[in-house]
Amino acid sequence: MSAVVMGAAVWPDGVPSPALRRRAETAGRLFLAGQAERIVATGAVGEHPPSEAEASAKILTGMGVPSDRILLENLSTSTLENLVQTRRLLGPRARVVIVTDSWHLPRALLTARRLGLDASGVTTPLRGGNPWRITKAVIREVPALFWYALRRLPRDNLS
Repeated sequence: MSAVVMGAAVWPDGVPSPALRRRAETAGRLFLAGQAERIVATGAVGEHPPSEAEASAKILTGMGVPSDRILLENLSTSTLENLVQTRRLLGPRARVVIVTDSWHLPRALLTARRLGLDASGVTTPLRGGNPWRITKAVIREVPALFWYALRRLPRDNLS
């Protein structure tokens, strides 16, 4: 099984946002506990470099995850793209555990399963999270979940 770190912002000077740090650290703990064979770090360069995937990989290697067990997916800018690119890296029926925040997990799981991935999920602890940002993220997820449930997913060039 592969752990998939869903992307989140990188702040100025390449500092991972608390959400990205929580996600990467949770995936790293899964790997170090023998619950994942490898980790897919997802996310392109956003407002600030490096890519979200590279920032996650730095956290993971700092925890002792070997770099050859980390796959970088640094093309995506959305949940859908994270998982389409992950499917391309791992194959159409890959077993994955998606690592993300609790409010984001339903949409990520829905998307992964609709893409044919054998997906389960693990949520991150909220320590270090800004309550205002968390509230905004939860409010954003309600319409986003409905949009992802109703939208057509790309079927071409997925493998």
